[in-house]
Order: sequence, then structure tokens, then C-alpha cells
Amino acid sequence: MVKFLDTTLRDAQQSLIAARLRTDQILPILEEMDSVGFFAMEVWGGATFDVCMRFLDEDPWDRLKAIRVKVRNTKLSALFRGQNLLAYRHYPDDIVERFVKKSVENGIDIVRVFDALNDIRNLKTAVRAAKGAGAEVQCGIVYTISPVHTLEYYSKLGEELASLEPDYLCVKDMSGILTPYMAFQLVTALKRVGLPIDLHSHCTAGFAPMTYLKVVEAGADILDCAISSMSGATSQPPVESLYYALKENYPLELNLYALQRVADYFWEIRKGYERFDYAKKERPVDLGVIIHQIPGGMLSNLIYQLEQQRALHRLEDVMKEVPRVREDLGWPPLVTPTSQIIGAQAVLNVLVGKYKLIPKEVKDYIRGLYGRPPAPISKELLELTKEEVIRVRPADLLPPMWENIRSELPKDLVEKEEDYLSYALLPNVAIEFMQRRKNALTRRQKLFSGAFHWRLDFFAGGVGESTLSMSGIGTANLVEDH
Repeated sequence: MVKFLDTTLRDAQQSLIAARLRTDQILPILEEMDSVGFFAMEVWGGATFDVCMRFLDEDPWDRLKAIRVKVRNTKLSALFRGQNLLAYRHYPDDIVERFVKKSVENGIDIVRVFDALNDIRNLKTAVRAAKGAGAEVQCGIVYTISPVHTLEYYSKLGEELASLEPDYLCVKDMSGILTPYMAFQLVTALKRVGLPIDLHSHCTAGFAPMTYLKVVEAGADILDCAISSMSGATSQPPVESLYYALKENYPLELNLYALQRVADYFWEIRKGYERFDYAKKERPVDLGVIIHQIPGGMLSNLIYQLEQQRALHRLEDVMKEVPRVREDLGWPPLVTPTSQIIGAQAVLNVLVGKYKLIPKEVKDYIRGLYGRPPAPISKELLELTKEEVIRVRPADLLPPMWENIRSELPKDLVEKEEDYLSYALLPNVAIEFMQRRKNALTRRQKLFSGAFHWRLDFFAGGVGESTLSMSGIGTANLVEDH
């Protein structure tokens, strides 16, 4: 039976509205979503962890716990970037182990883990931690197109990933460039490994709905979809359309009435995010992605960098430079963090001159500190940087970090153990969030303390009733929670 994994609360909203959904918008619809009959719901990970603290003033751990309380029948899934977890560099094993374990303790059932370079060495710690905590594991295969990323390459990668003993394999087509017939061949080859196959794609180039139909014919077991009102463009295909397209030939079980109510709910919510909404700004299908393979998030970042340099008119030059830099760096897939590394170098090449400036992150990549590139790095770059290439797993060079984190983070900002993990991944973002949280709590305490004393005075006959003071009691939470 074909199963559906819903991405609405993580990748769909991240792809369309920059991950700006607030927890108070998510919670009211969760019980309805739980009744649909999804195989799983992706609710955590990716960019949402960062966005919660940086832009929404929310604790991502509290969001996960609140979702778990409401969703009792459907598995919850999270996306981690291997040894990068939810940030942009590698972390020591002790941090990866604690982070994954705590995520499972707080409600995650399925840990989907991938590495930007498809270097399985960068997955082993997270996979081991997830299995040790009792979660199911999906190992991701990052799909891209290059001279080295052949069907044979992916078949061998599937076998290597199977050696980690995951519960599923997931083909992660982050740019939406996997064509239907290539997908059929790919899934057919991967099915020989003997594990259930999940396909994750995007509608960016318009292929995804057709690709999904072909992979089901090839034996795919799970399809990543979004509710119709949060689907299409850079998001996933709509679950409702796929249900009707498949139901005549495959046994499917979904609550269609609940689906409609969920779709209506998110359509109204989405209307409030027009200034972020990718589909409102860009054409619904971008076939240019087949040439440059630049995902939507990377493109937005390139535009931002060029705007900062007042050089937006050079965007086309940068987009042409991206494939050249990618080739020089050994054809890495364009996904976080390699997409940011390649994008930054492409911008510098266009604005300053080819490899006149090479950022530290590019040098680290050349050294192998992000993992093993899919193909050899160009001799030109190796000669320019003269970096000594490491031969070990990158995390083997990282000393344990947990005890240092516990001593660094001011104790007056800490409310729970998860705060240390947030600080470990995103120190500046986390500490600023915790400071705002502390200040808001202090202000609330003062407001309610003052209101409490006023009420005592009132009942003691000391003062007359004040409408303004009563209003203060009622609105203190509203003022401070936003």
C-alpha cells in the first residue's frame, strides 16, 4: 500500500513562506491532521529550528512537545543534516548524540538524516543515536545531476546506506529535477537493497506529480506530499491530487473530509504571509532549475548577497558561475551547507574575479572538513589554496563540546537541558532568544505582581476600581508573548 508523509508543517511551509508558521497557528489543526491517516508528518528540523528562535521568538523544543501532545496516532518525523544536525557546520559526536536523543525523547518517531555530500561517514553517529533512542531511521540519498552522479553511483550508495541498517531509504530531490523515467530507473535499482523507499521532491520544475506516479509503478512505498493549499511551486505535490490519481490501482486509506478541512484551514493561514510567499513572487514552474540546479532557498540567498553589494544586475552571471564552481569543487549537490559555500564563491568570482578571494568555508571544504567530495577537486583550486587534505572522518578531528557548552552558557538563561543544545548549534541566535525570553518573563512577573498587589489593596478598601488596571491584568500576556 502506498503511504503519504505530510510535509505541510516543515518543508512545505519552509519552501513557500520561509518557515514562518507560528506554533499558535499550528496547534488548532493538529487533531484534524492526526485523523487524516498519514503515514507520518514531518514537523521539525531543517530551517524551522533556526527560524523559531531567530524570527518567531519561539522555542523550537516547546513547539515539538506541544505538537506531540496533540498528535497521538501519526508518527512525527524530523529532518537532520547528518553531522551538521540543524546548523551549518559539523558538530562533535557528543553533541550529535545528545541532540538526536533529546529530539526522540520530545516526540520524534522518525529521524530522516542526510549528508550534503552523500558521505555516509557523516551519518553514522546520528543513525546510531536515533536507533539507540528507539526511533525509526530514514537515510537520505541527495539527488543531483552531474557527470559522476550516475545510476550506478546511486545504486552503490543505496547499498552503502543499507549497511547502516536504517528502516527506510529516502531519495531527496531538493531541487525538483528528478524526471519521471529517471526516477523509475532509480527506484527500481534501489528496491534491490530490500528497504522501503520514500521519495521527496519539489514541484519547482513541474516534474514532481508525474515523477511520483512513475516511482509508485517502480515500487516506491512512501510519497512526501503537502496539503493542497500548501503545495506546488517550490513545495511538494498535493496529497489530495495524488490520492485520486492512484486510488483506482492502489489501496489507499485517507480521511478525505478531514483533508478538506485541513486544506481550508491552511488556505486562510497562508493569506497572511503574502510578503513571504514564494508562489506570489515567482513563476509557478521554473525550468531554469534543470540547468543551474539552484534550489529556491539558495536563489534567495544569492539575491540577498547581490543586493547587499548593489549588484543585483549580475544575478545571471552568478547563476552561470554556480555550475562552474560546482565542477571545480567536485560536483557537490546544492543543498545546505554546500549550496551556501558554492553560492558565496560564485558571487565573489563574479564581483571580484575568479578565485581572487576564497572564503574560509571553501578552504575547509577543500581540506575535506565537510566530507569527501563526489569527484576530485580541480588542480587549480588545490594549487591556489595549498590546503592539506584530511583522510579521516571530519568529526574525528572535533573534541567533545558538551562540558564547555554547559560552562559557557549563563545559568540564569537556562530553563532546561535543551537550551544547551540550542546554544551548541546556534550560539548567537540562541543566546539572544534566551535573553529576550528571560526579559519577557521578568516583565510579566512585574506586571502580574503589580496587579496582584493592586487587587489586595482593592479588597482591603485602599483604592477604587480602575478600568485601566483591570485591562492591564487581562492584556499582560498578549503584550509580552509577541
